[in-house]
Amino acid sequence: MRIALVTETYAPELNGVARTLVAMVRELRGLGHRVDLVRPEPRGPSSPLEEGELRVRGVPVPGYSAMQFGLPAGHRLRARWTCLRPDVVHIDTEGPLGYSALRTARALGIPVTSSLHTHFHVYARHYGLPWLSGPVLAYLRHFHNATAFTLIPTEDQCEQCAAEGFERLRVLGRGVDAELFHPARRDPALRERWGAGPDTPVALYVGRLAAEKNLDLFVRAIQAMRERCPELRAVMVGDGPLAASLRQSHPDIHFAGAQVGEALAAHYASADLFVFPSLSETFGNVLLEAMASGLAVLAFDYAAARLLIDDGRCGLVAPVGDEEAFLHQAVRLVEDDGLAARLGQAARERAEQQSWAGIVRQLESMWLEVLAAATTSPRRVA
Repeated sequence: MRIALVTETYAPELNGVARTLVAMVRELRGLGHRVDLVRPEPRGPSSPLEEGELRVRGVPVPGYSAMQFGLPAGHRLRARWTCLRPDVVHIDTEGPLGYSALRTARALGIPVTSSLHTHFHVYARHYGLPWLSGPVLAYLRHFHNATAFTLIPTEDQCEQCAAEGFERLRVLGRGVDAELFHPARRDPALRERWGAGPDTPVALYVGRLAAEKNLDLFVRAIQAMRERCPELRAVMVGDGPLAASLRQSHPDIHFAGAQVGEALAAHYASADLFVFPSLSETFGNVLLEAMASGLAVLAFDYAAARLLIDDGRCGLVAPVGDEEAFLHQAVRLVEDDGLAARLGQAARERAEQQSWAGIVRQLESMWLEVLAAATTSPRRVA
């Protein structure tokens, strides 16, 4: 198949969507498929074009300049796809670029599918714009319901989106590179820089430092854990709008900044506990990476945690939104001798079942169904 993948975020940007797409593109190309990327020009240092890649103009997202929207590119896409017609267009983000891709593909009669990665209508409330939540949800529903199917990462997210009026939803989980994210990457020298000895527990957060990640609860969890285990060290990996204020307010936490590749894997493996308080995930790739790294994980019982964690066996969960239960579970991690080690070992075993190869094979089958259906329908004339 020739697949046109349209996205407003991709490497070298550091977020779950970009990293998911890099892994999926690698697997798809390994299976012999042609993947043509359509994306905004990356911000910062220039990077080489991938084969078949088309770059368009982009503008920073207001309030979060590390990410950007791609500007509409309908004329360029029509010219490209008329000359090099893809079998399917998959749109991974719903911004201006994505919408222009949707309109162009439909005009050319090319099957279109999509992914829903981010609850932007929920984000609107976190950024002081609750009045936007309804219009944003309506736009997302309009966008995705115009595609052949929309990928959702978990069954519970699928049920939620269906209740909100989204149609033709397909569940496709997430994978992890279990060779990269591995307990063997534990680095004593890195732990020393954090002020941690061989037996000092280290609690880790990985992700954007942004309002929607509920980071105040991470701080409160660290405080509660330190009441029982004063030597506990805390590390936050990532960057974002709240980075400067968090550094200033919490000098007792080590801020490692954004990390990628083997350095990121070493940060995971060198910790002991993964405390993830977010309530805004569609999946939460970082939770799976932490499990693959052998960490005892704590999260709210939804998205990736509901799919992957058997409470008390390969991690701990708290009811969604129950902060007191979350804090109670955090304290358990440092109170119960041996619990973290047992959870971490079982977490690694569970994560090993989530290979990207299997995930992409499922997606390949879904696209083949769409192509088979398209051959029985009359092609729309532009």
